[in-house]
Amino acid sequence: DVQLVESGGGSVQAGGSLRLSCAVSGYTYSHYCMGWFRQAPGKEREGVAAISTGADTTYYSDSVKGRFTISRDNAKNTVALQMNSLKPEDTAMYYCAAETSTFLCAQIATSTGAEFKYWGRGTQVTVS
Repeated sequence: DVQLVESGGGSVQAGGSLRLSCAVSGYTYSHYCMGWFRQAPGKEREGVAAISTGADTTYYSDSVKGRFTISRDNAKNTVALQMNSLKPEDTAMYYCAAETSTFLCAQIATSTGAEFKYWGRGTQVTVS
């Protein structure tokens, strides 16, 4: 079975930091680009960041650019999202997702993730 399991969410004050992690198993992880999405209550899911299979290219939505950093470790089958300078509007459930299409990953800033193949169950981030 394919599994993506997020961790690292929590509650933090505005200006603080959190590091989310996603552990992946059940498929050839290095063949997939990885993305992070978020969904706040009453809002549409939105793309946050994505990273290419070789970790040489990253993509960010304008709302998090300069504050969030996505990274991956293909040896450990993990992807991380370092979130700094958090704002109350960053409050949401955060999901990691996997997709084979580099094109779709590159569109993360305008993506709702409908085309992404595999998903985790999410981890809650609350910024007050």
